[in-house]
Amino acid sequence: MLIDFLNGLNEFNEHIFEGFDGFIEGLGMSDWLADAIIDSFHILPLLFLVFFIIEVIEFFWAEKINSFMKNSEKAAPAIGSLAAIIPQCGFSVIASTLYIRKFITKGTLIAIYLATSDEAIPILLAEPSQIHYVLPIIGIKILIGICAGYLIDFILKDNKYISITPKHSDNCQHCEEDEGCCHHSVSRRRKRELIYHPLKHTLNIFAFILVITICLNFMIDSYSNHIALHSIFAKFKIFAPVFTSIFGLIPNCATSIALTMLLIKGSISFGAAVAGLLSNAGLGILVLFRHNENIKDTGFIITILLAVSIVSGMILQIAGV
Repeated sequence: MLIDFLNGLNEFNEHIFEGFDGFIEGLGMSDWLADAIIDSFHILPLLFLVFFIIEVIEFFWAEKINSFMKNSEKAAPAIGSLAAIIPQCGFSVIASTLYIRKFITKGTLIAIYLATSDEAIPILLAEPSQIHYVLPIIGIKILIGICAGYLIDFILKDNKYISITPKHSDNCQHCEEDEGCCHHSVSRRRKRELIYHPLKHTLNIFAFILVITICLNFMIDSYSNHIALHSIFAKFKIFAPVFTSIFGLIPNCATSIALTMLLIKGSISFGAAVAGLLSNAGLGILVLFRHNENIKDTGFIITILLAVSIVSGMILQIAGV
C-alpha cells in the first residue's frame, strides 16, 4: 500500500516536472549533469512530505518520548533504539544531553546513536524504486542498537541513573539550549516551524543531494570504463565498511546523504552503507564533544560506536546481504 502510494506520487511528480525536464534536456548539457539536476528536483515534493510528517511527529510526541526515556531505566536501550529510528534530526542531540546529565547509560546512548537513521530513510522513501532498502536498514539498525546497548551496559555494569531534580530538569533556566541540524531548537518547538522547518530542511537536503549527485554522476561517467579502477575497488571491497564507518562519524547531514546516494548508485554495497549509517550519529557526537567534560569518556564512546559499526558492516559484507 505504501509502495503504491509512493509510486502514485512519483508518477504525479513526473507529470509536474515534464516541462522542466524538457527544458533542462534542451540546454545541451552533458547527460550526467542533466540527469543529476532532473533526479534531484524530482525528489523535492516527496522529500518535503516526508519531512513534514516527521515534524508533526516531533512536535506532538517528542516530549512524551523524551520523558518516557528518562524514566524507563532498564528498558531504555530498547526504547531509545525504537524511538531513534524516526528520522528526527534532534534526537541524537537530546540523547547526548541526557547522557551528559546522567539520565541515561552509556549503552542507551550508543544504542540511540546506532539506530539513528538521520536522512537515509527520508531519501529512500522519496525514491520509490529504492524503498526495498528501508525495512532492512530499519530492522538491522534497531536490532544492532538494542543488542549493543544491553551488552555494553552489561559489560560495563553501567546501570546508574540519577533522579531528575529541578537543577537538571528540562525547564532549567540556565541550561544551554540545544540546536538541531538547521539551527532550530530541539527542546522548544513552535507551531510555525511545522511548515517552516520542513521547508528549510528540505531545501538544505536538496542542495546536498544536488551537489553529491552531480559529483557521483561525474565520477561514474568519467571512470566507468576504467577497468583497473574497478579492479582496485573489487580487491578492497571487503574493507569498505571500515572506510564508510569512519566517514559516518562526520557530524553532518551530508554524510548520511552521501552514503545513501552511494548505495542508490550502486557504488557501495549494502553492508558498507549500513556500517556508515550505524556510525553516523549526526549532531549528537558534536554535542558530546562540546559538552562532555570527560574527553576520555567521549573517546571511549566513539571507539565503541566505530567498532560496532565496522564489525556489523563486515558481517553483512561477508554474508553478502
